[in-house]
Amino acid sequence: MERIAIMQTTASTMACAGATGIGERTSGPAFFTVCTLLFAASATVTGLSCASMSAMDGMPMPGGWTMSMTWMRMPGQTWLGAAASFVVMWFVMMVAMMLPSLLPMLLRYRQAVHARSAGCLDGLTALVATGYFLVWTALGIVAFPLGVALAAIEMDQPAIARAVPIMIGAVVAIAGVLQFTAWKSRHLACCREAPGPGRTLPADAGTAWRHGLRLGLHCACCCASLTTILLVIGVMDLRAMTVVTAAITAERLAPAGERVARVIGTLIVGGGLFEIARAGLVV
Repeated sequence: MERIAIMQTTASTMACAGATGIGERTSGPAFFTVCTLLFAASATVTGLSCASMSAMDGMPMPGGWTMSMTWMRMPGQTWLGAAASFVVMWFVMMVAMMLPSLLPMLLRYRQAVHARSAGCLDGLTALVATGYFLVWTALGIVAFPLGVALAAIEMDQPAIARAVPIMIGAVVAIAGVLQFTAWKSRHLACCREAPGPGRTLPADAGTAWRHGLRLGLHCACCCASLTTILLVIGVMDLRAMTVVTAAITAERLAPAGERVARVIGTLIVGGGLFEIARAGLVV
């Protein structure tokens, strides 16, 4: 009887493993196809939005800089409508920017979950991605009123407006220093290694949802310096967006990610100091 029980257990284990292997093989092409289409669609919409925004004349400000229309209402638009438009734009932009570096994390999750079918695995992966981008969406919801408030202060206080170029350079330099901290290294390691070598995760929706939220929080913390730079330089500046995306992807995917992050930090600090010096000459 014991031998029969062992044989039944072994057969059951082999069946589960076989189902998992088949599920991963059959869902692999579909997974990559969906990710490619999502990236292409979000990048296209982001590019069109940036082109539309750049076609609008910004507001010239004291100090020789121009305020973006991102933090302003369009004619006839309510503040609620402006906030909703920003959050939608932010979400699409984050999909385009973060999907290249999120892809390896999703692949590691799929390897750690022993789902019984391709459909189950794909559904759980989608749930992880939803939790991940929910964190980024929440960040956009917080960023908009802060940006609007700062824009209002700058328009009401000419002295502050004149100092904005120097303050932007200082923020960029500080963001570069953050790249060298243990805090940055810890969150970067979580993004590069989660869920961890050899770790298995249960194939249930709750675990997938929590895993996505954790990934999103680690990623938001890891990208805090680069996201701050994007916000202060120009959230709808396509060139800044491309550079930030390349930097995030490089420090996540390069073999020596922490070293890459420090190199990026050095460049950022240098750029911030240069902006401070240039703004000082203008003033």
